[in-house]
Amino acid sequence: MTPYEEQAYIELQFWQLKMQQQPSFTDRLSQKVQHKINHFIPEKVHQVITVTIEKMVKTVLFGARYTTKEARMEGSLQLREAHVKQQIEFYKKTAGIEGAITGAGGFLMGLAEFPVLIGIKLKLLFEIAALYGFDVKDYKERIYILYIFQIAFSSQQNRNKVYKTIADWEGVYRTLPADENEFDWRSFQQEYRDYIDLAKMAQLIPVIGAAVGAVANYQLLDNLGEAAMNCYRMRASKNHQVPN
Repeated sequence: MTPYEEQAYIELQFWQLKMQQQPSFTDRLSQKVQHKINHFIPEKVHQVITVTIEKMVKTVLFGARYTTKEARMEGSLQLREAHVKQQIEFYKKTAGIEGAITGAGGFLMGLAEFPVLIGIKLKLLFEIAALYGFDVKDYKERIYILYIFQIAFSSQQNRNKVYKTIADWEGVYRTLPADENEFDWRSFQQEYRDYIDLAKMAQLIPVIGAAVGAVANYQLLDNLGEAAMNCYRMRASKNHQVPN
């Protein structure tokens, strides 16, 4: 191992421990508060968010919009991650600007932002997958991306479940149906819809929405980037890429 790889492995171990922690009192309290907030949000808003997430998942599984990036087949972990970190910073800034603009627009623009932000997140994940050398034209690699998306934006309780799947990805990979149409994509939407955090809901509030939107989007993309890097480090640490 190079010094960089040793440091990356240490960071991975800390992240793995965090993903396997049991829900704390704060986690449980936040979830209860979120459920109460969801209760006060009009049903039509929930429906829009749910439909948006359904379309997002369908796009990942069946569409070619995000699958044009070629896998990077050469380069050390340090070189790959230098490019990954550049992409994360770029998308964090993009999401921050977008959140500030839509947050300043009030409720309707804030609501309209959800599909845009999901698109930004997915584009980042496809960029990262390709930089680590994985071919996202393989629908099973796109399923892996959805698990990364889910572990980044889930309650701690659900993270425990998703982490087990990611940790045993080679075994899971071999059990996935050959036909992507047979995959049960609906199970992905509920946890993300429930996760949408307090900051994002505060973005819908006039006056403070712009500042909240910028900070919230920046932090959400930062969390997603961290999760993606460590998920692919897990596969790299086994020194084995699953064949197509």
